Amino acid sequence: MNEQSPDFPEFNHETVPVWERLAGFWDDTIGEGNGFQDYLVEPYSEILLDLKPGERVLDIACGGGRFTRRMAAHGVSILAVDHSSIFLERARKRTVENADKIEYRVINATDKNALLALGKKEFDAAVCTMALMDMASIEPMISALPELLKSGGRFVFSILHPSFHSGEVEFFAESGEKNGVFSQVSGVKVTKYSEPYHYLGEGILGQPEPQHYFHRPLNMIFRTCFKYGFVLDGLEEPQLPKELDTPKGNPLSWTKKRSIPPLMICRMRLA
Repeated sequence: MNEQSPDFPEFNHETVPVWERLAGFWDDTIGEGNGFQDYLVEPYSEILLDLKPGERVLDIACGGGRFTRRMAAHGVSILAVDHSSIFLERARKRTVENADKIEYRVINATDKNALLALGKKEFDAAVCTMALMDMASIEPMISALPELLKSGGRFVFSILHPSFHSGEVEFFAESGEKNGVFSQVSGVKVTKYSEPYHYLGEGILGQPEPQHYFHRPLNMIFRTCFKYGFVLDGLEEPQLPKELDTPKGNPLSWTKKRSIPPLMICRMRLA
């Protein structure tokens, strides 16, 4: 059986100028976080990373550096890279505490040679926060990590859940009365999953222009990691806390779909 590539190399250079134009808007809007980051992405990424003081961490596609700064509070040193110079400029301005523990550098994660130049067996851990679905090519990065990580090193990444939160997913909300009791049900309808595909979308409503997304089914993401010597030894599918839900809240909100995870956080470890 021929394995389908997880990559869309024809978009590698097209995504960079889009993010240069979006970076300022994104940082202005969620520079200090949102519900997904506060309750899902960052706490569970920290759990899976299990950082120890003195460790060296590679933060890939760090954006405005919020999680970078959070990790630095654990006493680790961090090299944080992103292909957007605007994001990194914002990140440097926001970095006040632990500035001596963080270095920001412009690197495109689809450029394997640029990643390998960071040093052999240099890092105890690597993290990629909510970015794999934005990357046109993921194999260059994943194939470089075994050279960059120390023996037994771990790679933690978070992504929009490919099964429930991708381009061919529609949200629905239905209400009705059963046995004299009014109820409302909210969920998702999935019409395409097994094949990888590219689509345009808004990560933040009202952003100046759409961004590129790249859907990959779970088996494709995991298989790419396994191909380069990783094993999956941690996985979280968290949901937003119940207290964020309100009776008058948007019926299509993720707070109304608490049994369906909007994202997932995985830990891969070198075997």
